[in-house]
Formats: sequence, structure tokens, C-alpha cells
Amino acid sequence: MLENINYSLFAFLNATPASPWWAIEIATFIAKDLIIIVPLLVFALWLWGPNQRQLVFKVMMALAISLTLSWIFACFFPHERPFAAGVGYNFLHHSPNNSFPSNHGTICFTFALAFMFWHRLWSGALLIAVACAIAWSRVYLGVHWPMDMLGGLLTAMIACLSAQLLWQSGGKTLYQHLQRLYRLFFSLPIRKRLGARIDVPDQPVKLRQRPIPARD
Repeated sequence: MLENINYSLFAFLNATPASPWWAIEIATFIAKDLIIIVPLLVFALWLWGPNQRQLVFKVMMALAISLTLSWIFACFFPHERPFAAGVGYNFLHHSPNNSFPSNHGTICFTFALAFMFWHRLWSGALLIAVACAIAWSRVYLGVHWPMDMLGGLLTAMIACLSAQLLWQSGGKTLYQHLQRLYRLFFSLPIRKRLGARIDVPDQPVKLRQRPIPARD
């Protein structure tokens, strides 16, 4: 039953040689390059300040769990990619490895759900839209099944829930230790640079004194 739905949805979403070239180009950009928003946003939030680093830490916890679960699911539920099974049309070069669940879908949905749960509803909704666009593009280009993306979404939900439970049980303590290490390693270079800028010269500066005129 699920497999029939999977095939039917793929046939409905997959591009064909008659599809517009511009749609394939846009889908290729979304499928290959849009995921770069994940590391860029994580890096920017970490540099933004201490208030955002806790969010980054929780997001990284969720991503680590989701990718581990994705690897486990791939071992127990292997599935061929559409082009490897001779189904549909492929417009994006990809190795014929396991397709379930989609790593792209897992990462993007984990990132989006993490922002929805731990940041702001609007930011999570925006990233959910980005994740759905990436999921659509990879099905449209023929490198994934719709069920692969659903698997990525379910994996992301489990990962975010697990990350929240880990955070409540001991994540705060681990985060505080990482904060201390971060300050230890990065405060020394900053101090050295600041010290070099305000370094006092070894020899005293001689001030030119003007003669005081004598009073009558």
C-alpha cells in the first residue's frame, strides 16, 4: 500500500523531458546549493553572542542524533533510488546508493524543527518552507522517492525530541563545560592582540618643556 502511494507520488512529482528547462535549473540549484544555509546560519548564530550559542548547541545535538538515526535506518531499511530501480527520469547526477531516508531531508527538517521548537515560530516556519522546497526538488529531479523525504521528516522529529530530553537530563552541564573551553581557547589570542595594540613603549617619551617667562 505505502509502496504504491510512493510510486504514484513520485510519478506525479518527477520531471520529464518535456518539463521547462528553467524549472529544472531552479530545482537543481535548490537541490544542490540551498542546503548551505544550514552551516552559514549556525556559524552566524554562534558569532552573534552567548545568548544564541545555547540554541546552536541544541541544534547540533539534534543534527548529530538525526544523522545517526538516518544511518541506522539506512542499514535496516535499504531502498534503491528511483533511477537505480529504472523508474522515472533523472536530471541530477548522483551515486546509486541507499535513498532512505534522505540525508538532505533529514538535515533540513531537523534544522527547521529545531528553530520552530527552540527559537521562534516564524523562523521555524520559514525554514520548514526551505526544507520542503529541497525535498520537492530532489524528488522532482529523480534522485529520491517521496517516502525518503517523509522518512527524513520523521527522523528529524525523533531527533529533536531526543535532543530535548538529553538537554534536560545533562545537556546544560555539558554546554557550560564547552563554553568554558571556548572562552579558554579564544580569550588568549584576543588578549594577546589587544595587548599588542595598547603596548606601552619601553623608553619614556620626553616632553618638550617651554621656558616660563620671568615676572617683573
